[in-house]
Amino acid sequence: MGPEIGEKQLAIDEVRKKISSSQEAAEETVYYAGDIAISHMVSNMMNGSLFAEKRLFIIKCAEAIKKKEDIETLSAFLASVPEDCYLIFISDEIYAFSKSLEKYISPSNKKIFWELLDGRKLQWLNTFFREKGYKISAEGIDTILELVENNTSAFKQECSRLILFLDKDREITGSDVEKWLSHTKEESAFILFTKIAAGDLQRSLESVRVLLAAKESPVAIFAALSSCFKKLMSYLALKEAGRGNDEEYRKIGISSPGAKRDYSAAAGRYNSLTAESCIALCTEYDHLIRSSGSYPEHILMDQYIYKVHSLGEVKR
Repeated sequence: MGPEIGEKQLAIDEVRKKISSSQEAAEETVYYAGDIAISHMVSNMMNGSLFAEKRLFIIKCAEAIKKKEDIETLSAFLASVPEDCYLIFISDEIYAFSKSLEKYISPSNKKIFWELLDGRKLQWLNTFFREKGYKISAEGIDTILELVENNTSAFKQECSRLILFLDKDREITGSDVEKWLSHTKEESAFILFTKIAAGDLQRSLESVRVLLAAKESPVAIFAALSSCFKKLMSYLALKEAGRGNDEEYRKIGISSPGAKRDYSAAAGRYNSLTAESCIALCTEYDHLIRSSGSYPEHILMDQYIYKVHSLGEVKR
């Protein structure tokens, strides 16, 4: 469980190695909870394989397992798992997994991968570039933190892509990072904020659909947007206090030209009260998504986007 995807993936790789023999890897099947019936998953897990000695089943988005009948079906399976079968539940959330299922899992087999603290993020990025033979400025690191989703899997993917365009004979600057990552980065909640800041309703709705289609957790989207609006409140406070300068903006995590453009645009649409209302909306819709059961999450996400954009139209 938890939002740190990179370290989570390393732990899953260790499980793969542990249950695979030197001659044969375990047969692997991946399911997304909510996309396929739990009864179908369990039926497949109960049936042995004709071709592999061991089988690994990975159930992603495990927080979506909420129906009573699904929990009962899985509980019965977990009480008597076949000897050749191994099962991993994965969730980006921390406390949403069913307690009824959790009691069948040994405490030693539960692991939470927390979001990296700022110090560990800086250490990870500096180590990555140093080991690859590159030098990067503090501004370059700050720009990566602004543009890339906060987990080591995203850091590795984007930084590996970044160095394809750069030479080792000079230090990587913030402008370098923004130039290349802005052209190559995939959709993320932070890109969604850019579109919200610009007041582009249509592109914001399209961005949400892309994120959901890519199995991005709505809870993670709300967490990222909430952090952006909190940063916007700090930005607005600096401007209102007459301290709106690059040094002060850097202290609150706004240093790249792109981030400055985004928060300047957002400040033209929202004031402190409406930015605070946007944070409250994040909390409200996070709760609605978690408690909605089978209600289509894309409808709730569209409602959220409409309301956030409407707040940006309120006269200052």
